[in-house]
Formats: sequence, structure tokens, C-alpha cells
Amino acid sequence: MDTVEQRLAALEATVRTLADEREITRLVTAYGPLVDSGDADAVAGLWTPDGVYDVDGLYMQGRDDIVAMVRSDAHQGLIRRGCTHLQGAVHVNLHGDEALAASHSLLVLAAEGKGFRVLRATAHHWRFVRTDDGWKVARRTSRALDGNPEAHRLLAAGAHGVDLEDDPRR
Repeated sequence: MDTVEQRLAALEATVRTLADEREITRLVTAYGPLVDSGDADAVAGLWTPDGVYDVDGLYMQGRDDIVAMVRSDAHQGLIRRGCTHLQGAVHVNLHGDEALAASHSLLVLAAEGKGFRVLRATAHHWRFVRTDDGWKVARRTSRALDGNPEAHRLLAAGAHGVDLEDDPRR
């Protein structure tokens, strides 16, 4: 039979896992509202200072690059036209003070006249690290779900908790 101390330790471990998963999920789901409102500094603050955001031909390393993307004419044009970066559920795999995850997102744009249209469906592989300021994105790799096998590889690796650099399917 388990001792009270063992049961308490198991309960504490479960609570920590749930809290970590919740914090990471909140980090991912904050991206959409922040990027759609043009809050460049807050978007960049989701990443570590040297974090990477690699999305189909746009490679950003460090918070300054991410700030520049959010403030760019292209992104500001999306905001003016009415965009939504809709983040799907995130599947988190914790590994101590690091985590790997997979998720999907949709980029939705207000259509001329009436309604909305989906501009892009994207697969994401995330790598997070625990910092003194909480969980941060160390790397987000994103590819359009347009039949590109790389997008499917990202989802599988993230769902299985495999770092892209360790993925044998590379």
C-alpha cells in the first residue's frame, strides 16, 4: 500500500504536469489574439530571446525578427483586411524542462463583401523550454498543409514527442 508521502508526491507530480500543459497551451493560444491585434512585443515575448520561428520560406531568429514580421506591411495589411490566426488544440509531450508539441492553425481572412475565407491551413511542430519567466517557445516550425509531406512529418514528430533534429524521417 502506498504511503501518504508517496501519494502526495504522485499528486504533486500530476498537478505539475497539468500546470505545465496548461501554461504551454495558453502560450500557443495567446499567439492568435496577440498577432491579430498587432502586439509585436507581446508576440515576440512568447519566444526565448534567441528563439526560432520557421514558417514556409520566412525564417526568423530572435525576438527582433518576430517583432519585424508583426510590424511588416504584409502583416499589418492582413490586420487591416480582417484576419484571424485561429490556433487549434495543442498536443503536448513534456520532457522535464523541455516540451515538444504538435498543432494545427487556420489563417482566416474577411472576404470582400461578406463572409470569410480560409487562406491557409498549417501544421506546427513546437519546442518549448522552461525559463525563469515560465515556458517559452524555443522553436516553432510551420508548413502549409497543402500536400507537402514535410507538414505531415511535423505533425507526426510533434504528436510523438520527437525533436525534429532527432526524427529519423528527416
